[in-house]
Order: sequence, then C-alpha cells, then structure tokens
Amino acid sequence: MRYLKNIVAVFAFAGVAALNPVSADTASPLPSTMAWTSYPTSSANYAQLLALGNVLKKKFNVSVRVLPGDNDVSRMTPLRTGRVDLCGCGIASYYASEGVLLFADAAWGPQPVRVIRTSIADFGMGLVVAGDLDVKTPADLKGKKVAWIRGAPSLNLGTEAYLAFGGLSWDDVERVEFPGYNRSFDGIIQGLADAAFTMTSAPAPEQVAASPRGITWPELSPDDQEGWARMKDVAPYFQSHEVTSAAGGVVNKDHPHAFASYPYPVMVATRNYDADIVYNLIKVIHEDYDEYKNDAPGATGYGIDSQNMFWVIPFHDAVVRYYKDIGIWTDEMQAHQDQLVRRQELLIETWNAFVDHNPPSDQDQFREAWMQARADALEAEDMNPVFY
Repeated sequence: MRYLKNIVAVFAFAGVAALNPVSADTASPLPSTMAWTSYPTSSANYAQLLALGNVLKKKFNVSVRVLPGDNDVSRMTPLRTGRVDLCGCGIASYYASEGVLLFADAAWGPQPVRVIRTSIADFGMGLVVAGDLDVKTPADLKGKKVAWIRGAPSLNLGTEAYLAFGGLSWDDVERVEFPGYNRSFDGIIQGLADAAFTMTSAPAPEQVAASPRGITWPELSPDDQEGWARMKDVAPYFQSHEVTSAAGGVVNKDHPHAFASYPYPVMVATRNYDADIVYNLIKVIHEDYDEYKNDAPGATGYGIDSQNMFWVIPFHDAVVRYYKDIGIWTDEMQAHQDQLVRRQELLIETWNAFVDHNPPSDQDQFREAWMQARADALEAEDMNPVFY
C-alpha cells in the first residue's frame, strides 16, 4: 500500500505479557489487537502511546501496534482509510476537521475526526525571543525580526497568533524567511532573526539559550482578555497555560511562566469508529491514569484536570457518554459539543456539494474557490471561518 511507504517500517508492539494475563475465557472489552499512528519514534507522542499500550496489554492482553509517521499525511491517511484505529496526531487534526491548509486539497477535504483524549503537559507552544532584547510581552515584538518558515503554515499561524495577542500583525514586524524550522534558530543565534515559533522544551531553543544572545519567553497574562480574544481569532486552538518546562533554566516548577499552548498529542478516531471500543478505551485511559502517567515524558497531560472540554474538535460520542456516566459532563459542555458537531457536519456537507461542481483541474483555483465556499457557508450560520 502506498501509505506504508511514508511510514517507518517498524511496528512497535506496546508492552510485554502481563505476569497474570487475562484468561482465555475472560472476554476483553477491547479488540485483541489495535493499530495507532503517531509521530516518529523519537517523539514524546510515540513514547506516550507505548505507555498506554503497556496498560492495555497488562489489563486486557491487547497488543497495540504503534506506527510512526514522518508527516501529517502518513499519520492521517491510514486513519481515513480504516487501516488503523486511532491517530496520535498534532494540531493537524484540527486542520483536518476544518478542511484547511493541507486538507483544502481535492484529495482530502474536511474530515470527520473526533477526539478521544488529549495531552497538555508542562511545556508550552509559542515564540522564543533572543534574550538581548527588551521583550516582555508579544506587544514588545513591534519592529523586531520574526522568523517565517517556508512550507510550515502551522508554525507561521502560531507566530501570527502570538503577534495578534500583542495587537500586532506581520506588517508590524520585519518578516525574515527561512527554509526550515531549525534554520530559524540558527538565524536567531546569528542575529538574522529575533524570534521564532517552537515548543518550550524542544532542543532548538536550548541552542539559543546557550548562545551569547541568551533567551527569553514573552509573557501572556491569563487576565488579558482582549489579547486572548485576538489570538483565538487567528488560531482558536490556543489556550492559556502555566508552563513549568522551558529552555533557559529560568522557567521550572518553582518558577512557572504564563504562556500559551495547545494539546499535543491529540488522540483522534473517526466519527463512526466503534462506540463500544472507544467507550472502553477512554475508561482505561481515565481510570488507569496512575498506571502510565510517569512512564513517558508528557504523559501526565492525559489527566482529566488537563482536558479542555471546550476545545475546537468535537469529542467522540462514546467519550461524551463516558463523561456523562462518571458525572463530569455539563449542559454547557454539551452545548459546545453540539456546536462543534454542527460545524463539522456543515463543512462536510459544503465540501460534498462543492466538489460535485468544481473538478480540480487547477489545484490553486480549486483551493481558492473552496476556501471562499467554506467561508460563505460558515458565515451564513454565524460561525467564524477563522481561515480565509
């Protein structure tokens, strides 16, 4: 199969046989084998899914194959085609639900993805700034040199969102183009740029911290309601987050930092994936949290206290059912869920009608026409298109 060429040819069977395995006459509430896609083997995402797989092996003798994919296509194609059960995805899962960026392509369109669980750990997602500048908040970036990465729309959108928090746009800074993520940090060290988008605990900002320029992380006050509103108009998946892990050594558990983040990874299934399997899986993830939370970097982020019940992708119906059963689901959560479901359904309906009358003879024209049709449909229902 073509998609397998994009996946590292290593199937990791999570876990080892339990000392007291499930007996043959005990019916497991889950299938005997499951396949999940994830980020590459060096990622925290991959390690977290292995840790979850170990719990499933121990409790229910379920073997989990974690298939690492190098990019969004190799992670999401198997999910769309039903070759895997779940995807340990990143923010691309939101883009898929919205039918934008990569998913504004004729081969994709809006995808009926649903959240099972997410992780918000101790790190944040945002702009690192050279420490030799007097930048305390995003507003202080006015006139500074800010990295723009070719072929990385999610990174550039994150940067744009940070600028918006400070009441700025790309017109208020000097945009410096780089051919790749790592090159932008070389640029900061060399004085070619002053800021770039990253994960606070990633290796790249550590290199900036160790350079003569040093490092700083602009503060995003959780009380700045106007700033957060501007940021979410650009990228609604951001949320206020107290970071305790960041390059530079200043931010730690004793000195947390007001910053921003969004879930990583985002565990998603398709809308029609077996409800009983999802129900039993979320039950294990929730009730056996203590069994895996310390077994992989960032796994503590799967705790219920870290879940954003008002995020940007709808939950799978079986997850909602489980949260209702354990008494944590509210009417406000249900209203938000209903709105997200309606938005996703509207986008899929609009896409189906659009492709019937717009053959993709020219991909650029197709994409432009789709984005206009998408925006028109959402605005007609008083929904913010976000992307244009």
